[in-house]
Amino acid sequence: MKLRAYRGFNVPQRFTESPAHREEAVERFYQGLVGTLRRVMRALNIDVTVIGAEHVPTEGGALIAGNHTGYADFILMGTGPYLRGERLVRFMAKQEVFDVPVLGRLLRKMHHVPVNRAHGSTAIAPAVERLRSGNLVGIFPEATISRSFELASFKTGAARIAHQAGVPLIPCVIWGSQRIWTKDLPKHFRNVPVIVRYGAPVELTGDAEADTAELKRQMQLLLDESRTEYTALAGPGTGEPWLPAALGGTAPTIEEADRIHAEERAEKAAKKGRKP
Repeated sequence: MKLRAYRGFNVPQRFTESPAHREEAVERFYQGLVGTLRRVMRALNIDVTVIGAEHVPTEGGALIAGNHTGYADFILMGTGPYLRGERLVRFMAKQEVFDVPVLGRLLRKMHHVPVNRAHGSTAIAPAVERLRSGNLVGIFPEATISRSFELASFKTGAARIAHQAGVPLIPCVIWGSQRIWTKDLPKHFRNVPVIVRYGAPVELTGDAEADTAELKRQMQLLLDESRTEYTALAGPGTGEPWLPAALGGTAPTIEEADRIHAEERAEKAAKKGRKP
């Protein structure tokens, strides 16, 4: 695929410019924040290739569902919407971060959506409202960072929310983010290539389980494509901790990652139980 530079990113030659969104492009606080982060990424030579951005609508609501391998995923998922008229993504994030005094105020100012993991269904109504109001909403169906860097188990919330809101469910896969900053590995903030790929909307049937399985299937196809292309950018990665075990890396297997996550949750629960 032939690429060209556009607004600090690599995009396919066929990519066409979109007019600025009349409301989101002038949302000063959020745009100022993400603009600063984009400049930092360029200064650190985080080389981002964005493919399939044309699947993100320039107007109206859509739910973007992404894989989750690193802490930079929130920034990277927003690159496609940015290239489609400087649109913004309202992310669904765990309630705990909204409870942090200063951070919580900032997140609410940007109209992100809090999720109580113990009662995840309570997040459906505000997310549906955001989508019906014409916003883009971002969600990570795995609910946490995948230490295996494979697609972990998906929750059905994305399919249920998109169907209830009557908006497109757009699959997004990010590959390379785990090399920048993720769980259990050293941070590597410089000279990292990343591929962000969006796919055509998933055709929803209203069967949350079936639609979730189809979302995961389509995301796996996108992920396989990006991994193949990534080899040309960063080499095969054999023996590297950022590469899945099934591909010759030393990342935990899905089963090992599940065990680590379960132990982590149990430890957190025990700490909460010990608090007076």
